Amino acid sequence: MPASSEPNIRISAFRWVPDFAQGMVRDIRIRWALEEIDRPYDTSLLDAMQPRDAEYRQWQPFGQVPAFDDGNVSLFESGAILLYLGEQDERLLPNDSRERWNSTAWLIAALNSVEPTLSTIVSYDIFHADKDWAKAARPAAVELAEARLQSLSDALGDKDWLTGRFTIADIMMVTVLRNLRHTDILAGFPRLAAYQQRGEQRPAFQRALKAQTETFAGHQPQMA
Repeated sequence: MPASSEPNIRISAFRWVPDFAQGMVRDIRIRWALEEIDRPYDTSLLDAMQPRDAEYRQWQPFGQVPAFDDGNVSLFESGAILLYLGEQDERLLPNDSRERWNSTAWLIAALNSVEPTLSTIVSYDIFHADKDWAKAARPAAVELAEARLQSLSDALGDKDWLTGRFTIADIMMVTVLRNLRHTDILAGFPRLAAYQQRGEQRPAFQRALKAQTETFAGHQPQMA
């Protein structure tokens, strides 16, 4: 979202990443949440190909994105940032204690139970595609991922959203499932494919995606 005046929210993001990563960098999770609640924000852009300096590591100890600052708190890790934003706006996280903790559990499940299995496939397919060991290990990784996806599909059932209404848990889970966009794995789970599509069709997601990809387009490296 472009700055309307002088937004007090600032997030870190990359100026540019290769095509396979565009739309996938995790600042999109925070952009999406902010778009859902109509909060303006500004970005601090980093060069993804250069080491982060000591000053940035005071903000994000691991040198990753996103990092977040609203003048009151400075945070890192997308899950923590989403929980912080959810605490401020019921459109992202219910006030009801039971519903709130259910949504929190699903957000953590996306990060701990689902994303690691999908990230392994991404690693094999994109970063180690030319390695024989990766090709040999991939079938077992896909089998584990499919088992997790089946459990997720069973839990989702016929609901539109994980807890019945849209929350930060869905922002996290939809963005996690997008890790498989280079494969046809999700096609084997029609409920999850439809769930991901519902998330991506939300106007707030579309605005977040546009903001991220326009930044990349504006900083496309010049060919020598």
